[in-house]
Amino acid sequence: MEGGDDGGAAAAAAAAAVDSKDLQQQSKALDKLTDRVEDRQLDSSRVQSAMAALASSKEADRNAKRMREKELAAVKINPTDVDIIANELELDKKVAERTLREHKGDAVAAIRSLLR
Repeated sequence: MEGGDDGGAAAAAAAAAVDSKDLQQQSKALDKLTDRVEDRQLDSSRVQSAMAALASSKEADRNAKRMREKELAAVKINPTDVDIIANELELDKKVAERTLREHKGDAVAAIRSLLR
């Protein structure tokens, strides 16, 4: 019966080797998962910095638009020019006024721009 004990010991050693291989595979799989989480965390910081850059860019665009509107509002225009352009070109008065302001009150340049 001693031979049976040797067979049992060999079977136990083989099972331990299989368990060891399984543990190594599980450890490798866990390392891969951990690496992905770290990559995602790095990517999220990149995303956050990109979002911050977009927000600041958007704010700069808003400020530029406000400044442009202030510049246009400061341009002196002749109300009769607005009426003439609106009536002759069959436009809304707001469009005619905006175009005149964009062309610094020059009615001829505004009309040429609208006809293109």
